[in-house]
Amino acid sequence: MMKRIYVITGAAGHLASTIIKYLRDTDCYIRGLILPSESGENDGRITYYKGDVTILESLEEIFSNFECCEVTVIHAAGVISIEDEVTPLLYNVNVIGTKNIIEQCMRHHVKRLVYVSSVHAIPESDEKATISETARFSKDAVTGAYAVTKAEATQAVLEAVKSGLDAVVVHPSGIVGPYDSGNNHLVQLISMCISGRLPAGVAGGYDFVDVRDVAKGCLEAANHGTKGSCYILSNRYFTIKELLECVRKSAEGRKKVCLPVGLARVFVPIFEWVAKITHTRPLYTKYALYTISSNGHFSHDKATAELGYRPRDMRETVTDTISWLRGQTVPLETE
Repeated sequence: MMKRIYVITGAAGHLASTIIKYLRDTDCYIRGLILPSESGENDGRITYYKGDVTILESLEEIFSNFECCEVTVIHAAGVISIEDEVTPLLYNVNVIGTKNIIEQCMRHHVKRLVYVSSVHAIPESDEKATISETARFSKDAVTGAYAVTKAEATQAVLEAVKSGLDAVVVHPSGIVGPYDSGNNHLVQLISMCISGRLPAGVAGGYDFVDVRDVAKGCLEAANHGTKGSCYILSNRYFTIKELLECVRKSAEGRKKVCLPVGLARVFVPIFEWVAKITHTRPLYTKYALYTISSNGHFSHDKATAELGYRPRDMRETVTDTISWLRGQTVPLETE
C-alpha cells in the first residue's frame, strides 16, 4: 500500500495550519513548509521543513524521498496585502513562489497540486451580479496589488495543467476564524472591536468565510476536484455592520458606528499615520475601502455540487474567533 504524503506550504499560516489540524485525523504523513525564521514541532505525524518558496533550491528537501508515495501538495503560502502597489516581496512570494512550486510538482510527479488562489483573482463584473468561476485569469483584468499577483499565479497553474500537471484551484473569499496568530486582517478587526480599540466601522461589505470551511474545501478539492477546475470557497455577502453586530452580541459590547466609505477615504492618510507611529497595521487603506465597496457577491454552487462544500453560519465563526482571542480552546467542529 502506498504511503500518502501531504506537502503543505505556508504551514505556519492561518489557513495552512488549519488544514494540518484536519489532516491529523487522517491516515497520512504531513510535511509542512515554514520559513527559516519560523518554528514548528515535529511529531510522528508531521515534519516541518524550513525553506522559502521564492528560492527554488530551498524546496529540494521537502520534495525529496517520494519513492512509493502518493503525494498531494497544497500550496497555501502567500502574502496577503491590502496595499495599492505590487512590492517585490508580494510578487516574489505570490508569483515566483507559485511557479517554483509548480516546477517542483512537475519534476517530482506529484499526484495533485491544490493551489490556494483568491476570489480577488477573478475579474469583477460591472454590476452587482453574483460572480462565479472563470477559466482564464489576467493581471490586467483585476484591481489591486494582491489581486494582480494572484491572477498571474492562477493562470500559471492552469497553463501547467495544459503541460500535464494535475492541479486544481480554490478561490477563498475573505477568510476569518479561530487559530490565527495575528496576520489576518478580519481577525484584527474583531480583536480591535472587542478590546475597544476600534473607533468605528465602515459602510460596505464583502463575502466572509470560516477558515475551517476553506480548509475542508481544500482537502475535498484535493480528493474529489476535477483536474484543471477552479472552485470558489465562499460563504455569503456580509456588511461590515452585520459583522460588527455579530461581534457585539457575542462579546456583549457596544454598537459601532459605520462611517460612509467616502468619509473614510478622507481619513486614510490619518489611519496610516497612526498605524505608523503605533507600529501597527492600518485596517482601512485605499485598497481595503475599494474592496468593501466592490462587488463581493460570490457563488459557491460549483464547490457545493462537486465537493460537498457547505459553509457554516457566521455567528458560529465570530463566537469561536472571540473565544480563541480570549485564550479558550476552540474545536474544529461544533458537537
